[in-house]
Amino acid sequence: MSTAVHDRLSRPLRSLRLSVTDRCNLRCSYCMPEEDYVWLPREGLLDFDELARLTRIMVGVGVTRARLTGGEPLLRRDLPTLVAELAHRTGLDELALTTNGILLAELAMPLAHAGLTRITVSLDTLEPARFRAITRKDELPRVLEGLRAAVDAGLAPKIDTVVVRGVNDDELVRLLDHARGLGAMLRFIEYMDVGGATHWRGDAVVSRAEILARVTAERGPAMPIQDRGSAPAESFMLPDGQRFGVIASVTAPFCSACDRARVTADGQWFPCLYGRRGLDLKGPLRNGASDESIAELVRGAWEARDDRGAEARAALSNREPLVPAHTLKRDPHLEMHTRGG
Repeated sequence: MSTAVHDRLSRPLRSLRLSVTDRCNLRCSYCMPEEDYVWLPREGLLDFDELARLTRIMVGVGVTRARLTGGEPLLRRDLPTLVAELAHRTGLDELALTTNGILLAELAMPLAHAGLTRITVSLDTLEPARFRAITRKDELPRVLEGLRAAVDAGLAPKIDTVVVRGVNDDELVRLLDHARGLGAMLRFIEYMDVGGATHWRGDAVVSRAEILARVTAERGPAMPIQDRGSAPAESFMLPDGQRFGVIASVTAPFCSACDRARVTADGQWFPCLYGRRGLDLKGPLRNGASDESIAELVRGAWEARDDRGAEARAALSNREPLVPAHTLKRDPHLEMHTRGG
């Protein structure tokens, strides 16, 4: 295993979020609330060979885990082919994927056979009408079918739920019960004010403390079960043995342990989810740069890193959405669906 490069705050680079598309087949109100979007040119997207080469370079500077993201990554044609290349020829210890689940029923088994080790499915409600209201699509049955297919394929899915006050915060226990029935771990996520969340409001955030209080009131005390290390979620156990997680990026940021960077589908590298400027890796990839010279670019950028984006946002006295809609249209790389979660 390669020795990880460290930033100015002694954080290692260990985890890679690799976006394969900025397109999505949902329009979730907390992530993509606007009516229209500016998309990355398709000819600018990294092809599978470029994505695999870049991953191998990242492994060479210490990355051990990668997660395929989007947009909706299952929209990328022939994705199991890329998964097989990354799983077997890059040196990764772990390869995961995050999806909204709509296309998962058809792809769960091919992804598992290709070498995918973990999968996370976004699910914010079990109510069909509410699902339509949140996503602007009537696809809840396909998501639930996809979750079951992931279980049957042996992928042991996790479920991610963004909790928004007045939208789905009355479903916490019902979602926990559904996850338990699947043998899946549910993670509650505080509503984040990242790029794309142009309608974000502080009073819509259901905090970690409130989530734990509500779950405890109905299911008994939620006890911490482990030191999460660099993982974004804190893990808890209920009296009946069920485990769940909370990702509290808004009220309890974990910047000090962050070991992940993101690459957009067109090769822009971002060491912080809240960062405003990325490092272009597509240019060197396509202009004949050697693996070592690209690795040096990554090393230098990570070693210079001192950002603590979520903590800086939490310290604001007047917190508003991170980026206004008109700015996102000028620079779609600031969109959450472009740089991946």
